Amino acid sequence: MEVRLTSLLEGAQQAEGTVVIIDVYRAFTTAAVAFLKGAEKIILVAEVEEALALRKEGKGDLCVGEVEGKRPEGFDHNNSPFEMCRADLDGKIVIQSTRAGTVGVCAATKADRIYGGSLVVSQATADAIAQDGPEIVTLVAMGWAGEVRTDEDELCALYLRNLLDGRTANPEHLRGLVMAGKESQKFGNPETPHFHSQDRDIALRIDAAPFAIEIENEDGLLTARPVADGRAFNSGTLCGGLT
Repeated sequence: MEVRLTSLLEGAQQAEGTVVIIDVYRAFTTAAVAFLKGAEKIILVAEVEEALALRKEGKGDLCVGEVEGKRPEGFDHNNSPFEMCRADLDGKIVIQSTRAGTVGVCAATKADRIYGGSLVVSQATADAIAQDGPEIVTLVAMGWAGEVRTDEDELCALYLRNLLDGRTANPEHLRGLVMAGKESQKFGNPETPHFHSQDRDIALRIDAAPFAIEIENEDGLLTARPVADGRAFNSGTLCGGLT
């Protein structure tokens, strides 16, 4: 298995083989919580207008996402794991649009298979990929808006590569490195209240979700579903202890 590391929107556009689009803050942490809260599936789109149109057509129940970190007008929720913990999602179809994670998924047109990556699903993602046994795996750290590299996504890519290569890391050390990064400082900052401090806390619950997030084309729509190993889903693994 050849594991390649790349970054940003250009990396997503060039990615080949089994592709993991990594967005720790926050798209694929948000998606993981949504599945733990009972969402049936998540439709991923690049643009806000497309998400709103799909909801109007009855293709989904809720629009979740962000532009520059803020909930777009007309959306039900921000791209926030903490908000997902408090939302009623059981049996719901979520439509998600973000400026990094979902844009990266839409751009990965050369991929044979796509997963959504974050720290909370890293081990499960590595397990799913190992079971498939692809020749090429491309890990794409999407960064801020697909334009600027960020520590949390780059470190998640390195962590996932190590897992795929059979090596393990100390989660506390990894968590400390991410916490020291620039993006982590936005959370809990009074000047950026749309970045809940709990979003960061959830995103750093490394390997807490017992499933990978697999993304496939279903009737012309890029659709994410959880791929589990048989363990029961328990929202407490990511939402427990939050206030």
